[in-house]
Amino acid sequence: MKKVSVDGTIYERKGHGPPVVLVHGLGLNRGMWQWLTCDLKDSFEVFTFDLFGHGDSPKPPSKPSLTLFSEQINNLLKTVRRGKAAIVGFSLGGMIVRRFTQNYPHSVMALAILNSPHARTTSERETVLERVRQVEEYGPEATIEAALERWFTPQFRIAEPAILEKIRQWISANDPNIYAKNYRVLAEADTEIREVIKTFSCPTLVMTGEEDHGNSPNMTLEMVNAIPNSRAIILPKLRHMALVEDPKLFNPPLVSFLKKALIKRERI
Repeated sequence: MKKVSVDGTIYERKGHGPPVVLVHGLGLNRGMWQWLTCDLKDSFEVFTFDLFGHGDSPKPPSKPSLTLFSEQINNLLKTVRRGKAAIVGFSLGGMIVRRFTQNYPHSVMALAILNSPHARTTSERETVLERVRQVEEYGPEATIEAALERWFTPQFRIAEPAILEKIRQWISANDPNIYAKNYRVLAEADTEIREVIKTFSCPTLVMTGEEDHGNSPNMTLEMVNAIPNSRAIILPKLRHMALVEDPKLFNPPLVSFLKKALIKRERI
């Protein structure tokens, strides 16, 4: 059942155990976690929510930024009366959780960064900014089909048209003006979190797909080289939406990491 936090954020809670907050990617919503929460809810209290300008949550109260979205997570934790949690972020969410970890380090028991960019080159950034310009001119639909090709393998796109249609609908439902502003955060804000990861002290997992070229294995390895107490996992033959395409491969290492970081900690 969906609930409302102090700032209007729509969220849901499932399961029992140490708290885990899941932060979705650009243009998506809390529904994207359905392929993961089924394996988390037996061991953890799982909170999913819609970022400002996404799903059922209100539009951003100010200019979208990593700081604004990290404040949204902080307000959610206050609403549910959890002082600390494991924070898991996908893509744009993976950028937001890095900002949250910098701004609220004592609130993060463990951190997972999933399929998320780091330290883009000039050409890599320009590629994303071109998509921002397409969205600004033509709306969210302008980039959906190309995104689905980047996000899923050809075999999956053929085998699972209903899942692809669900994601099309999620993205198309975004307000064009807000979506473009949120997209610009994804395109530009990795520069502000490039160095801060060196200060992290919590257990950290960084995962991506072998074929997720915009959030590449090299980016993942660079993050792990910079983050103390971290490890990398590269999932073979998978692209950006690995957690949807192959949850049987994606979920176990993430669940195992969270159990080691949270459940063992509770027993100490």
